[in-house]
Amino acid sequence: QVQLVESGGGLVQPGGSLRLSCAASGIIFSISRMGWYRQAPGKQRELVATITSTGITNYADSVKGRFTISKDDAKNTVSLQMNSLKPEDTAVYYCNAGVYLDPVRYHEVWGQGTLVTVSS
Repeated sequence: QVQLVESGGGLVQPGGSLRLSCAASGIIFSISRMGWYRQAPGKQRELVATITSTGITNYADSVKGRFTISKDDAKNTVSLQMNSLKPEDTAVYYCNAGVYLDPVRYHEVWGQGTLVTVSS
């Protein structure tokens, strides 16, 4: 009913930048929050950054000052600008959204993931 489609992953050198985008589509009454999580090989999925419907942001300590999350309510999109990338940022990045299909039904939705590789 609701799909998240990510784009923007790829290979980048240490110190470089990438911008991830995620678009939500389907039956959407409202979106309470959107965010990005990542999972590195052999590790658990972890929060990277989230943004609420009112624009309140939250970042993992490891990315504060380097990553910026933003949203476009008109397009139901969320973006993650990643600067000063480090090899330890290498992971599959997943878009996540808390979506109301109507005033009552709430769904947690995940994208398929996009790979970010930081390597020289």
